Amino acid sequence: MTNYSSPILPPSTIGIIGGGQLGQMMALSAKAMGYKVGVLDPTDHAPAGQVADFQIVAEYDDLKALTQLAQQSDVLTYEFENVDQTALKQVENLTRIPQGVELLTITSHRLREKTFCRQHGLPVTPFASVKSMADLQAAIQKIGQPGLLKTVEGGYDGHGQFDINEQTDWHLIESEIEQTEWIYELKQDFVRELSVMVTRDGQDQVITFPVSENRHQHHILHTSIIPAQTTDAVKSKAQHIAIQTAEALNLRGVLGIELFELSSGELMINELAPRPHNSGHYSIEACNISQFDAHIRSICGLAIPPIRQFEPAVMVNLLGKNLLTARTDWPTHPEWHLHDYGKAEVRDRRKMGHITVTGPSIESLLASVSQFR
Repeated sequence: MTNYSSPILPPSTIGIIGGGQLGQMMALSAKAMGYKVGVLDPTDHAPAGQVADFQIVAEYDDLKALTQLAQQSDVLTYEFENVDQTALKQVENLTRIPQGVELLTITSHRLREKTFCRQHGLPVTPFASVKSMADLQAAIQKIGQPGLLKTVEGGYDGHGQFDINEQTDWHLIESEIEQTEWIYELKQDFVRELSVMVTRDGQDQVITFPVSENRHQHHILHTSIIPAQTTDAVKSKAQHIAIQTAEALNLRGVLGIELFELSSGELMINELAPRPHNSGHYSIEACNISQFDAHIRSICGLAIPPIRQFEPAVMVNLLGKNLLTARTDWPTHPEWHLHDYGKAEVRDRRKMGHITVTGPSIESLLASVSQFR
């Protein structure tokens, strides 16, 4: 366990591996508290680099660059799962890494993640390891179908996975299956997708955020509604699972937990994200402490107050050219909290920014951002 007898106080330097929008919002929180921020990212003038004190432009597995960041930082964190763990281990003695490497080892590998959950009594769908067509057929025989075949590492927003059902193109799978390791999961007939952010502060108190209801398009998160439009019992169960998960992981920093709510009211963990999560962006405007504030406080060993949501919120992702529409329409929508990530290139289905709206009525909030839905 990390020793937090001496919290990391401003104006200490926080190093962030990854320069995307999550790193940008972490940096903004840290700067508001008085910390200095350094970023490692291969893209010059990356979103996080735009608001940081300095950016090291290098690949994530560049040990020399990572060593430089570690030497210049009092604490090191990351904004995505696929950090080079071998390189990170080599700089553990140079700075504090409160989240540790084991959290990445578990959450960057879907088979290890599901196995970890099952070993700790956390609910997950039936699953099996797959390395060949014979393994896949055996998994389907044992678990059933429809299912999902996913790469155990990499892949996001629907990439690196196949639907397994009566219409599956087996030839396409055959051409790819022996190139990497896979996990086969039984597809669940869920009524809604939920998520909850959880963290642990310097006094070892576990703190959960309100439960979000998430709606996707083309496997990409599109809209989050907070609080989730489900029963109090389900929301309480989601937060209890989050607390169990945080304790099992000896968590530092923020962890995002994606869940499926089944028609029975049962919940199943879909994925764990070892950093702030897209569906938690609403907390910047809607809560007393944002998920990014909580992340910085947690990795620096500071206390975190109980999370209060002031009023309902809706967050919508701005994908691709939706950002251009938002920039044009924003002046006539004073209720919009527009976040433009400052990415250099607008690409289809790329997360370019988001809008959060808050108010007493979920229906009116959804209507406010209906042009993006």
